[in-house]
Amino acid sequence: MPRIVMKFGGTSVADLDRIRNVAQRVKREVDAGNQVAVVVSAMSGATNQLVAWVNALDDLHDAREYDAVVATGEQVTSGLLAIALQKIGVPARSWQGWQLPMRTDDAHGKARILEVDGAPMIASMESGQVAVVAGFQGLAPGDRIATLGRGGSDTSAVALAAAVKADRCDIYTDVDGIYTTDPRIVPAAKKLQKISYEEMLELASVGAKVLQIRSVELAMNERVRVQVLSSFQDIPGTLVVDEDEIVEKEVVSGIAYARDEAKITLRNVPDRPGVAATIFGKLAEENVNVDMIVQNISAEGTTDMTFTIGKTDLPRAQAALAEIKEQVGNSEVLVDPNVAKISVVGVGMRSHAGVANTMFKALAEKSINIQVISTSEIKVSVLISAEYTELAVRALHTAYGLDAH
Repeated sequence: MPRIVMKFGGTSVADLDRIRNVAQRVKREVDAGNQVAVVVSAMSGATNQLVAWVNALDDLHDAREYDAVVATGEQVTSGLLAIALQKIGVPARSWQGWQLPMRTDDAHGKARILEVDGAPMIASMESGQVAVVAGFQGLAPGDRIATLGRGGSDTSAVALAAAVKADRCDIYTDVDGIYTTDPRIVPAAKKLQKISYEEMLELASVGAKVLQIRSVELAMNERVRVQVLSSFQDIPGTLVVDEDEIVEKEVVSGIAYARDEAKITLRNVPDRPGVAATIFGKLAEENVNVDMIVQNISAEGTTDMTFTIGKTDLPRAQAALAEIKEQVGNSEVLVDPNVAKISVVGVGMRSHAGVANTMFKALAEKSINIQVISTSEIKVSVLISAEYTELAVRALHTAYGLDAH
């Protein structure tokens, strides 16, 4: 019998009617002869309320107790869905992350999954019982409940699918698949039938919010076939698969954007060995992730250095740079939070020249200035002023021939 893991996000289980709707979808898969496990998120808004309660008591709370509180959202949903399934004649039971167990490290609030024991799940599924698993949570050292961070239920589902050797992991959400870009910006965006792990990983890393980046990383490593599809419409979704499964490889598969970046420029930094290590070492100590970096060469013994970070990390980054001001020659710090990163992604770039040139030309034609450029094997990203985000995305979508006709 085929084995499927189904994952439902917060909007899919937002109220009892939607939970009943999910139960019917699960029943359909069971009736089709599949062995099924379901992973659920908390009901829409529940996690935000739990987090708000914790923060209202203490901003500097114990992260382990934070996890004990916040993990209850998924516990409620898993129990309710098991009841809804039993009501329509489908044998089911709920499982919490610690009952499997889904073992994690001790980074409470953003724990990483280390291992999952698939044996209890396989036994449950083979007996004809649907396993309803609370996503977003696991068991940390010391037998403490740990949560996996925002979007962690996607990661739970992929990890479970790998552990039970599922044929597919279906991620049900409020969109009906993965598009060439955000359809809210470009109505002519096309839904992709298939996309490679590498492309999805790049798109997730540069702003596409359909799948959480760690879940894509895990799916790629474990070769779990993932399908993204709608909870509310019965239409085919998008498969995230190995590149070998994709016959026709587009040069560019998608265009992503991120408005949550800030640009920092250090002016007149001493041009000597060790300065960059001092700057980025200090930022790393403060857990500030640096993305794009560009350095200018100067003839007078100094240089300008520009890099981007997440906007939420800006206060910590500024404080960290202030601490090392004297070590980097009292350089001037310029901050610009009004920037956006635009990226074009596609495995076809490996064998096609001129992809970057098309991007630069399309932006120049719209008089959009490029501030920073970074590239990888299958991605070109540029930093532009945030006010031109939508114009840039539309121009590039057309330039690469991605508009639906």
